Amino acid sequence: MSPDTLSSLRDELHKLSDLEQRVVALVIQRRHITRNPNEAFDAGMSMGERVADRVAAFGGSWTFIGIFLAIMVVWMAINIVSAHPWDVYPFILLNLALSCLAALQAPVIMMSQNRQAAKDRLDAQHDYEVNLKAETEIVSLHLKMDELRDRQWATLMDVQNRQLDLLSRLEAALKGQH
Repeated sequence: MSPDTLSSLRDELHKLSDLEQRVVALVIQRRHITRNPNEAFDAGMSMGERVADRVAAFGGSWTFIGIFLAIMVVWMAINIVSAHPWDVYPFILLNLALSCLAALQAPVIMMSQNRQAAKDRLDAQHDYEVNLKAETEIVSLHLKMDELRDRQWATLMDVQNRQLDLLSRLEAALKGQH
């Protein structure tokens, strides 16, 4: 390549984003871009984040709903049939417990959802990198196929010219015999 071409390529590379430069480098090096972004994301989570995810997963399950309903029914039944109820109807203490649970559970679920959104953004960025590299590889394959077609076309033209030359000589030889 000429120095002007290399200089032009360097200028164009500097215009690309960091992500695009990384993908171009991987294409040039012929290295794979695929990886599991979830492993890196999960490895960087703190203990509190792991607990929040587990609490959110359990709080949004049918198991939680079943256990919670059972506790509420038992609570109400004991306080209705007991001679000495600790929480008489309309179950003010139960309402307080439910409010406290909701007040604690809501931010924990929001933290988990925010982390999931960050994980989804990481997945989307990785998908973009893979798609960009695939697109670059497809363009490269198209260029190689075009080059191969051009070479085959030149070879075909050369063979055809030789055949025409041979036919011309045969024709001249046949005219010379008559």
